[in-house]
Amino acid sequence: METKARFIFAFCIVTWIMRIGCEEVTDVSPCDFPAIYNFGDSNSDTGGGSAAFYPTGPPCGETFFNRPAGRGSDGRLLIDFIAKRLGLRYLSPYLDSIGANFRHGANFAIGGSTIRRQNESYFLNGVSPFPLDIQVVQFTQFKSRTGWFYNQAKKSSIRRNLPRPEDFLKALYVFDIGQNDLAAGFRTMNIEKFKAEIPDIINQFATAVQNLYQQGARSFWIHNTGPIGCLAVTLHYLHDPLPAGYVDRQGCVKFQNDMAIEFNRQLKRKVTDLREKLPLAALTYVDLYAAKYELLSNAKKEGFLDKASICCGYHVDNDHVWCGNKGKINGTEIYAGSCKDPSLYISWDGVHYTEAANRWIANQIAKGTFSDPRVPITHACYRQ
Repeated sequence: METKARFIFAFCIVTWIMRIGCEEVTDVSPCDFPAIYNFGDSNSDTGGGSAAFYPTGPPCGETFFNRPAGRGSDGRLLIDFIAKRLGLRYLSPYLDSIGANFRHGANFAIGGSTIRRQNESYFLNGVSPFPLDIQVVQFTQFKSRTGWFYNQAKKSSIRRNLPRPEDFLKALYVFDIGQNDLAAGFRTMNIEKFKAEIPDIINQFATAVQNLYQQGARSFWIHNTGPIGCLAVTLHYLHDPLPAGYVDRQGCVKFQNDMAIEFNRQLKRKVTDLREKLPLAALTYVDLYAAKYELLSNAKKEGFLDKASICCGYHVDNDHVWCGNKGKINGTEIYAGSCKDPSLYISWDGVHYTEAANRWIANQIAKGTFSDPRVPITHACYRQ
């Protein structure tokens, strides 16, 4: 029995090293990531959009920062909780030069961003002109320029806000992007046509990962896209009677979630392919869809109100005033402020999650429960 136990233990360790997966790995030393580089959309934008366009206004940020902090939430996002879990400071946006500290990484995420470039006319509908390939170009410039300034600087006071060149190899590279590609597809094409476009979107995502790998990135933490058909604002647009099969067992829009599931299936397969092509990389695929769906399905059990409840904004029948804005309803001007207690809500503004929901989700995914391979984020690095 002792020999068998040793064999099983050795098999799990070897399997983990090969990135195939076994059980959650905690019997090796943590990775000690010195920095995080994040790429994404508004789900992980910590102020890039505010720096590039119009700043996020109140009541965003009221729960944790006590002021607008560039995030589309009342407080912290998943990427903030990831940084906290790794013992690092919150990421400064690449585009924000005021008060920025890049010693422990940078955030290239911009609200409205997509993996694949969109037609310029889409920018008017909230799609960002900073798709994933542009974010990678920004990273390339960031790495080159900060390296030059770091090597030229002689004083530690100048270097302290710049990344150490050797940390790029040891950093964690996080991706949380794809939701807006789905949203754009729903707006502009039928289901069959959009389904045929998914492989190209996934291939462009893979190109971004390979580009970073060629620049020395080795540890990748890749979120799939969430259940877009469960967004609270979408549920507010539903009116009975609904066609048969239009919603799933949780009352979410089924065809939208089905497309998210298909997108994620192809993304996971591509990550598996990349493990073969990038032998020196540790690629962790994180099933954010499953984590979010679990929370949405068990909202009341987990201490939240119903998933369709929105904290900030005015959404009654067909009347909608977005979070932090003013509008006229039946001739009366109203201000769409926030709810009394955001911690009871999953949805902050109908599209984005509250700090409380982000904390819940972050606690689940950081443990490795929803990861392939099943490693906690503290151990999701390539080991030489």
